[in-house]
Amino acid sequence: MKLYKPVLFLFQAITIGLAIAFLVLVWQPQLLDNGKKVVEFIESNAPQLPASAVASGPVSYADAVAVAAPAVVNIATRKKVVQEGSPLFSDPFFRRFFGEQFGIKPREREETSLGSGVVINAKGYILTNNHVIEGADAIQVTLRDGRGAEAKVVGRDPEADLAVLKVELGNLPAITIGDADALRVGDVVLAIGNPFGVGQTVTLGIVSATGRSSLGINTFENFIQTDAAINPGNSGGALITARGELIGINTAIFSKSGGSQGIGFAIPMSLAKNSMAQIVEKGYVSRGWMGVEIQELTPQLAESFGVKEEKGIIIAGVLRDGPADRGGLKPGDIITRINDKSIESGHDALNTIAQTMPGEKVTVQGQREGKALELRVEVGERPKQER
Repeated sequence: MKLYKPVLFLFQAITIGLAIAFLVLVWQPQLLDNGKKVVEFIESNAPQLPASAVASGPVSYADAVAVAAPAVVNIATRKKVVQEGSPLFSDPFFRRFFGEQFGIKPREREETSLGSGVVINAKGYILTNNHVIEGADAIQVTLRDGRGAEAKVVGRDPEADLAVLKVELGNLPAITIGDADALRVGDVVLAIGNPFGVGQTVTLGIVSATGRSSLGINTFENFIQTDAAINPGNSGGALITARGELIGINTAIFSKSGGSQGIGFAIPMSLAKNSMAQIVEKGYVSRGWMGVEIQELTPQLAESFGVKEEKGIIIAGVLRDGPADRGGLKPGDIITRINDKSIESGHDALNTIAQTMPGEKVTVQGQREGKALELRVEVGERPKQER
């Protein structure tokens, strides 16, 4: 028997509907039950974070910024630069033919630059980088609340790239200083400053490394490395913890383009506090000095000197009548310890001596011509280095 097309269409529709109803009523519970079992299996086998780790990551760092940001200031500097005329104009042959009316006299022009700083206490002391204010004829400080004032330079520490300014303003918001020595790689940090002069900006990152040195940025280096974006204009600004505590002064970036590439460096407050205290007290920073030229102990030198361990430094030269000379050190001496602190590099020796106050005596240990050496040396004052 043949079915008409309308009847055939109706029959197909009814058949499909019954099939769908069967799947929904019979198979859906089983499918849902299987899906639930899969989810339970995944969740039961996934490693669980400790409760402390779950609770330690805040959703927002607004509270930390609210605490620290008012103490971060913008610094604008002006300086006059003398631009010499072309040497061609000073050539007697040129002047003979063209006269004296050409621009032989040097011309003056004004340069401006921007940076950042941090209010350390309510008395108006501001910590920043030396390179931010170096050579400036006028320094203008602007607070986050819009107030501004001319700042005077209290003192500078060029070898650590630090400077202290002072402004005469009331009701200043001072920042809280944290413990930079307690930092660990992976800790969250925020950089606050004035990049490119666009206004106060906050960037987020982590501590990538601590104790970075031998970068050739400063004489004395012990940098905090971070991937928080630091750009031109951030120099002198604050590196803070997730609680809003100051733990570093943003100083430099490693960049091929001039912009942030995730490698920034900050001077830890453990170093900056000592410099600032001396600058406020006496206007400059006094460091220890021994008057020696040192050389790293390479494997080749260790072998030639008969040294088993490749740790320490070699005294390559001694300044006549300097502290080391008066203390009995000689060229060729190998130094492995100073005041019971292991010396493994020139950086270790430089920092250990520099942190010793002039006039204090240190115990120097090592070897001379294969024999044990121990001397007491009175540390002198490091000559001031202007940059």
